[in-house]
Amino acid sequence: MVAVAHGSRDPRAAATVAELLDAVRARRPDVPVHASFLDHAPPAPDRVLDGLAQDGADEAVVLPLLLTAAYHSKTDIPGVLDRVRRRHPRLRRHTAATLGPHPLLMDALERRLSEAGVEPGDPDTAVVLVSAGSSDASANATIWRLAREWRARGWRGVVPAFASASRPTPAEAVAALLDAGAPRVAVASYILAPGYFADKVRAESLAAGAAVVSPALGAAPEVADLVVHRYDQVLSTVRQPAAV
Repeated sequence: MVAVAHGSRDPRAAATVAELLDAVRARRPDVPVHASFLDHAPPAPDRVLDGLAQDGADEAVVLPLLLTAAYHSKTDIPGVLDRVRRRHPRLRRHTAATLGPHPLLMDALERRLSEAGVEPGDPDTAVVLVSAGSSDASANATIWRLAREWRARGWRGVVPAFASASRPTPAEAVAALLDAGAPRVAVASYILAPGYFADKVRAESLAAGAAVVSPALGAAPEVADLVVHRYDQVLSTVRQPAAV
C-alpha cells in the first residue's frame, strides 16, 4: 500500500499521517504500508513507487488519504501513475477510492465532537461541517450532501462551510446558526490532519461564537478502518475471476 496524503509544511501533519498508518499496520500486519505526500513534504508518491519497483515489487495499491474526490485525486495522482507506468511498465498499479465520502467518516466526526464534550446527535446543538474547500464544484457538493445526511442523526441542524475556495466560511456559518436561534454551535473539522486549515477553522469559528471546534480526524479508529476497507475494496475488484 502506498498511501498518498496532501502534505503540509506543518510537521504535525506528517506526524498524524504516520500515526494513522501505524494504526493501519496494526490492523493489517501482512501488508507493507508506505507513506507519501503530494506537496510540501517527502517522499513523493512517484519516488516511493520507483523504489518499490526497483526492489522487485510487481504490484502496488495507491490509496489517496483524501476526504473528497477533487483535483489531487482526479489529476495529480493519475499524473504520478502515468509517469511511473512509463518508467516501470511491469509494476501493476491499482488506485483505491478516496476515503470520503463514507459513513465511517461521520462516525469519526462524531467521535471527535464527543471527545470535545458534545453529545452525538444533541438536539440543542447545531453543527457546522467544515472542509478545506476546493475549486472542484463536485467536491464541495459532496460536503453539502454530507451535511444534509448528517442532520438525520438528530442534530438541531447541520450546515456546510469551507476554509477556502467556496462559501460560506466557517465564521459565516456559525454566525448564521446563532442568528437563527441555535442554543449552541459546534464545528466539526472534516480535515484529515492538523495544520494551516485546521488552525484557521478553529480560530475563525471560536471568534464567531462557536462553543466547540473538534480537532482533525487524524488517526481516529474509524479512519484507520476506512483505509483498510478502501485497500481491500480495490483488490477485491481487480482480482474478481473473469466471467466464463
